Amino acid sequence: MTETVLPQTILVVDDTPENIDVVTGALRHDYRVRAALSGERALVIAASEPRPDIILLDVMMPVMDGYEVLRRLKDNPLTQQTPVIFVTALSDQVDEQKGLQLGAVDYISKPISPAILQARVKTHLSLHQQNRDLTLKVKERTEELVRIRTEIIRRLGRAAEFRDNETGLHVIRMSHYARLIARAMGLGEEWSELLFLSAPMHDVGKIGIPDGVLLKSAKLDPEEWVIMRRHPIIGAEIMGEDPSELMRMSREIALAHHEKWDGSGYPRGLAGSDIPLSARIVAVADVFDALTTARPYKAAWSVEDAVALVKTASGSHFEKATVEAFLAVLKDILAVMETYQEDKSLAFRQLD
Repeated sequence: MTETVLPQTILVVDDTPENIDVVTGALRHDYRVRAALSGERALVIAASEPRPDIILLDVMMPVMDGYEVLRRLKDNPLTQQTPVIFVTALSDQVDEQKGLQLGAVDYISKPISPAILQARVKTHLSLHQQNRDLTLKVKERTEELVRIRTEIIRRLGRAAEFRDNETGLHVIRMSHYARLIARAMGLGEEWSELLFLSAPMHDVGKIGIPDGVLLKSAKLDPEEWVIMRRHPIIGAEIMGEDPSELMRMSREIALAHHEKWDGSGYPRGLAGSDIPLSARIVAVADVFDALTTARPYKAAWSVEDAVALVKTASGSHFEKATVEAFLAVLKDILAVMETYQEDKSLAFRQLD
């Protein structure tokens, strides 16, 4: 079945019917032409379906002149991208400059030459379509790059967990916990989602810790502990100085998630609001999941005991506001815990 291609729509705006007839006569064989005898009516038609692909706008009109119509078109998200050509008897360059500054794409002088009118309309419709196609391609390419970068972040986070004898589910759970906490703190969906995507990188620096230290089942001695405490710095170095929001947040989480509210954490001994908010949230999510997960060197704590510790550490290890948000969404956190139970068959389940 052949798809029907509808003709492009031209909106002609002029307070003189005879002028509209001239323009309509020149364009009606190739385009669908709509007309408005006033600026007010033009604004209504321009925002209605089918919206015009281009607008031919007279400058000198009563009540609302073409300049004001153009201003309002540019203020409306539905019409601000529609190309506008001024059709006018004015020849003053100052008037042309004013129109172009407001966003008009061209001027056509009266009396109108049908051949010139057809050529100008065709050219600007083609340019507008090319701009839309280019914008779409740039958007698609940008989204693809974001997807690739996000997937690299996820894979690096998983790699760090497997390096530490983890199944990879820790980063999934704690990322969900962190997002829930951020939402409860009213930080907005966009920021919360960015945190969700960045949180898996919190322990990426463990990639650089020797096996003898990282995989030791017994308590670390002082020298080994010094080595282990370097993993936040290593993680930040791995993330580098890329200016994107995702990489920047991943870096600050990797570097600061072991800092404590009272300043007793590491590696820099930051305290209070000097600790990035993303890292303060991840600290709670990370510790809670670590406590409630069994490992070769420890048994899992009960949820009750883990929650009690988080409460006790409020104001010392953790920010009080973050703990309050954690408690507010505890029911949802436990649902995530149930969904992503520690079962190695689930280790490669995608973050969602």
